[in-house]
Amino acid sequence: MDNLIEFWALVVDVWKNDVAGTDMGRILAATGIFIGFLLVRKLFTQFILLWIKSVVKKTSTLLDDAAVSILEEPIRFIPVVLGVFFATQHLQLVGIYAEIADNAVRSLIAFAIFWGFVRVLRPISHLMTRLEKVFTPELVEWLIKAIRIAVMLIGAATILQIWGIQVAPIIAGAGLFGVAVALGAQDLFKNLIAGMLILGEKRFRKGDWIRVEGVVEGTVENIGFRSTIIRRFDKAPVMVPNTNLSDTAVTNFSGMTHRRIYWKIGVEYRTTVDQLRQIRDEMEHYIVESPEFASPKDVSTFVRIDRFSDSSIDIMLYCFTKTTNWGEWLEIKEQLAFHIKQIVEGAGSGFAFPSQSLYIEAIPSERPELFVPPTETQT
Repeated sequence: MDNLIEFWALVVDVWKNDVAGTDMGRILAATGIFIGFLLVRKLFTQFILLWIKSVVKKTSTLLDDAAVSILEEPIRFIPVVLGVFFATQHLQLVGIYAEIADNAVRSLIAFAIFWGFVRVLRPISHLMTRLEKVFTPELVEWLIKAIRIAVMLIGAATILQIWGIQVAPIIAGAGLFGVAVALGAQDLFKNLIAGMLILGEKRFRKGDWIRVEGVVEGTVENIGFRSTIIRRFDKAPVMVPNTNLSDTAVTNFSGMTHRRIYWKIGVEYRTTVDQLRQIRDEMEHYIVESPEFASPKDVSTFVRIDRFSDSSIDIMLYCFTKTTNWGEWLEIKEQLAFHIKQIVEGAGSGFAFPSQSLYIEAIPSERPELFVPPTETQT
């Protein structure tokens, strides 16, 4: 009987003190408190959101409305933090256990705060789109990403400081590691800097049609940290390192204000001077009067008898269309070709084609005798 009483005394002692120095009943009660906060989390979130929405509806800006909807998930995390806080308070921990519980609650609070900051950056980033007047949209996007990463790093450093982990030695070690990495990854940093220069100088943007001399021609699909994706006209993507785009001549066709037509039109040598003048004047009249072509006041426009070629008299046609769209330009050029053919044929002339005259002084009446080398039997 005495042994049984002694065993029961051990059970009671373990129940009260041997689980982190805390009564088992308190642990069960703390667990119930935490579960209770989890159960009311949805109701709590709805109540808080309704209250915040009623406040922001009184404002004229839509920015706070967007921020409230984005903060829904961090707000749902608040009951979890409260549950951990009240549960640890009920446990009445002492010593190192109390310190661990306090750090855990502080870490959860810091996590919730910086999570909210990162989420709020999304609607605030729309305000930064006004910077697109100064910078390119891609560079603004880079800035937003950099700010978001900076907030995450500050949040991580805050949590590490809560647990007594010094961030300065980590940063110093990371700096040494970064120097070592930089020595082995020079091309990566060169491409990164080149990408920033491309965006800062506004060489091109997404959707622009560019030609990189000796590399590729196509449409810019994405400007990344290391490389730029250019989709060729056969729809194949090409990843070009940013250093190639920074150090090589790049033609941005999307920056054209007008699109050029430059032809050499060869007419027959039998064309008279009056016919040449008629052809020239009618071609010039069509270009000047047509609304599809840019005015000679704005761009250089020439229709001139240019030179005497080997088999034709060349007329130079140099003009610009108002549109820069490739399909529309092709259609205008086609209509111009039809009119030029009508003008040339209407003037009684024709288009010359390459020809060559061969003058032979005499033609032998007989074929030359073939030379047959002698054989051994003949010798």
